[in-house]
Amino acid sequence: MSNIVKPWKVGIIVDSFRVGVREGLKKAAALGAEGVQIYAVEGEMDPAGLSPAARKEWKDFIASQGLQISALVGDLGGHGFQDRKANAAKVEKSKRILDLAVELGTNVVTTHIGIVPDDRNSEVYSAMHEACAELSNYATSMNAFFAIETGPETAAHLKSFLDGLGSKGVSVNFDPANMVMVTGDDPVQGVYTLRDYIVHTHAKDGVRLREVDPRLVYGALGFDPLDHEVIAQQAESGDAFREVPLGQGSVNWDGYLKALRDIGYDGYLTIEREVGANPEVDIAEAVRFLRARS
Repeated sequence: MSNIVKPWKVGIIVDSFRVGVREGLKKAAALGAEGVQIYAVEGEMDPAGLSPAARKEWKDFIASQGLQISALVGDLGGHGFQDRKANAAKVEKSKRILDLAVELGTNVVTTHIGIVPDDRNSEVYSAMHEACAELSNYATSMNAFFAIETGPETAAHLKSFLDGLGSKGVSVNFDPANMVMVTGDDPVQGVYTLRDYIVHTHAKDGVRLREVDPRLVYGALGFDPLDHEVIAQQAESGDAFREVPLGQGSVNWDGYLKALRDIGYDGYLTIEREVGANPEVDIAEAVRFLRARS
């Protein structure tokens, strides 16, 4: 068996450039990324608005830039799948996004499903479990994955939820910064905890400044943020946590990347930059940061 360690595959969320999908793809290629992740919920990549010809055109253009799609983003918002009444439409939309992903050459759609409640007997837990079980079965039938982004709950609690779905069609998009910023969980241990489910990762960094209720960050069915308006405003302004350029936060990158190597992960490290006045500069530095650790 070869002892050669392959370099990390670096991806970029093209929407982080804030210049539109086509220009974002060009910028990602210019920075030397191998892959890209693209939002596919609305706008240019909404599957409902893409004819067969348009899908082929996008696929050809992405290939012409020397890029692969690491994943599509299929986050539908609205507390994820916590609201049973809204789930039928959301599940259907999610399936169409996965269909598009497979057609474009990837088998991963990342999403947020809402905060998993502690109470397994609650209505919200039941609604989430039912929706995710259906999505998991659908994805498994296509040899594909809906990948839940880490952050709203601890790795151990998320694993418990995933273990109950019966298949791995719903797996994990591991975002170490979200864990650091919101729950205070350890991303290094989180990799080992979720090792059987990690199919995609985000390369992002951040710092936690104080404890914050995850519901203020991600929302939750039946939780009225207006009751906590001042706290919510502080969280958004960076009082509770702050996303920072890669390598400038609290993520232990050496330990985190070693953990990914240890579990045999060989997928993408996809750079996400959600804030900052000059994201292109930060993304370029993030590419250099990751290349130096390959």
